[in-house]
Amino acid sequence: MCENDDLEYFARRRPGLTRRHFGLAAIGAGVTAISGGAGAAQTQGQDVEIKTPAGTADAYFVHPAEGRHPGILVWPDIFGLRPAFKQMATRLAESGYCVLVVNPFYRSKKAPTAPEHADFSDPATRDALMKLRATLTPDTAKVDAKAFVAFLDQQPQVNTRRRIGTAGYCMGGPLVLQTAAAEPDRIGAGASFHGGGLATDKPDSPHLLIPKIEMAQFLIAIAENDDAKEPQAKTMLRESFAKAGLLAEIEVYAGTKHGWCPPDAAAYDHDQAEKAWARQLSLFKRALKV
Repeated sequence: MCENDDLEYFARRRPGLTRRHFGLAAIGAGVTAISGGAGAAQTQGQDVEIKTPAGTADAYFVHPAEGRHPGILVWPDIFGLRPAFKQMATRLAESGYCVLVVNPFYRSKKAPTAPEHADFSDPATRDALMKLRATLTPDTAKVDAKAFVAFLDQQPQVNTRRRIGTAGYCMGGPLVLQTAAAEPDRIGAGASFHGGGLATDKPDSPHLLIPKIEMAQFLIAIAENDDAKEPQAKTMLRESFAKAGLLAEIEVYAGTKHGWCPPDAAAYDHDQAEKAWARQLSLFKRALKV
């Protein structure tokens, strides 16, 4: 499923995001107050700039206030780097990870790259977002993956003896596979949530990169309506991962619509999003070892 195929998710995004959606305090530089439950680590987060061969990327980096921890690279959906993804990154950091969530469209503009409460059904808005999406290619993905992984490895809070994880949403799903293929020595886990276009009949389909991935384990969480449109995709992925000898948990999440994981989406499904979040934590705990 590609982000262009399902206008419902984009046209009906939730108009606001509050603490009750995710149980997190407001995001800001410095120490962040914790509301993630008993045992959650205090975190520090800040906006950062990352030099790449293509320019300067803006991003958000958040990590536990103490110690060194595995790094996680997060690729957002077509609406880009925004408060919802900063909150998701902070929640992940509370579980003991150094999280970098990036603006994938930095070549064109700094975040925010979409209007607040953007309406994808509006032709001008849709055209602008799809124009940004068209600037991303397998080549840009490789360049960016290497630069962002290098940034994580340069941070004193990141334990470079542990492998790095990566997660992506919608159009970020293919970037997960592209990142793992670009940095096979560093990526130990990849999680795709309602990823668009992971397995297609095109010559540059992301699933064709799986043989280049060495040791990473994967979580592929598929929306039910995406699966209904492309039921063969999960089979192609299962066969590709099995042939490569890679562990992959591939599941269609019952009753979900494309975009069910970000808490600012109209399709947000709290129970299934929490299930997917728990599976992600299990994956990272298992796979991001020395």
